[in-house]
Amino acid sequence: MICAGPGGVGKTTTSAAIATGMAARGLKVGVVTIDPAKRLANALGLNRLENDPKRVDPERLANHGLEFAPGGELWAMTLDPKRTFDALIERLAPDDRTREEIFDNRIYQELSNAIAGSQEFTAIAKLHELDQEGDFDLLVLDTPPSRNALDFLDAPGRLVQFFQGRAVRLFLRPAGFGGRLVGAGTGVVFSVMKRATGIDLLEDLGVFFRSIGGLVDGIAERARSVGALLEDPGTAFVIVTSPEHEPVEEALHFHGKLREARMAFAGLVVNRVRIERPMAVPAGLREELGDDLAGRVQAAVDELAALAERDVGSISRLQEALDRPPTIVVPQLAEDVHDVDGLVEIAAYLFGED
Repeated sequence: MICAGPGGVGKTTTSAAIATGMAARGLKVGVVTIDPAKRLANALGLNRLENDPKRVDPERLANHGLEFAPGGELWAMTLDPKRTFDALIERLAPDDRTREEIFDNRIYQELSNAIAGSQEFTAIAKLHELDQEGDFDLLVLDTPPSRNALDFLDAPGRLVQFFQGRAVRLFLRPAGFGGRLVGAGTGVVFSVMKRATGIDLLEDLGVFFRSIGGLVDGIAERARSVGALLEDPGTAFVIVTSPEHEPVEEALHFHGKLREARMAFAGLVVNRVRIERPMAVPAGLREELGDDLAGRVQAAVDELAALAERDVGSISRLQEALDRPPTIVVPQLAEDVHDVDGLVEIAAYLFGED
């Protein structure tokens, strides 16, 4: 299950709450986040999360009123894109010498940090790895904000295009790399750079492409497998949003991309919805406050009622535009969710227990 949507709408919390709720029902669940704020660890009561799943102590959740059914386990991790990409190279490298040559290469060090879509690709690559290991009944993935999540959908294809593109193939040809570049006069530039910085960029590039050459097909095949995982009927997307105008527009945009890619859309979670509670300031309180302050209190109550009415309209628009998918509405809570109590409260709304 992949939770996608705009930033700042509670996507990380929703991912953790879904995972927690399913673990409470007896499933072994892994939740993976690439959220840079690292809020998931705090919500689960962990000091920190790592690049490999770490089991959440069930007693900690039981102390907050949430007990797991027999067999239920909750595991959590925060993705480290570079470490995940390095692990992919480790698995594909034919021998230790090739692996170390790649890791020590400056070009690889920069590429593994900056390659287009590396964070998005490595997120699904980690999901693919966990899926292949088969240790979990359910995997839940938190994602970047939806505009980046479009990169997330396209990342496997972009990686294949990069490693099987004409430029890379040119570099991998014997004598093609140095001959083409130096022949164009670029060698002078590389020579000046070497004298000025002490870095032989031409040599680094040559070593990199020579070392990576035997891994290109393996990387491309892994990227295709990752793309297939996204398209698999067993992978479902949940769009998480709020009723505000911009998040609603982004949710609609992302849904359109999912539909174009023919990927499974499971439903909506709309967080932070204001619930209409029309009321008037009681006469006794009005006398105690005085007309001026009572009038301002009434104006604030009326404004909240108007915002709640607008939220209802936003949800209706979402449902109409998306052909009335399964939708869960989570009300705006008194405080932001930053601990286990808040996580348990969100899970109760998601699973209809309250």
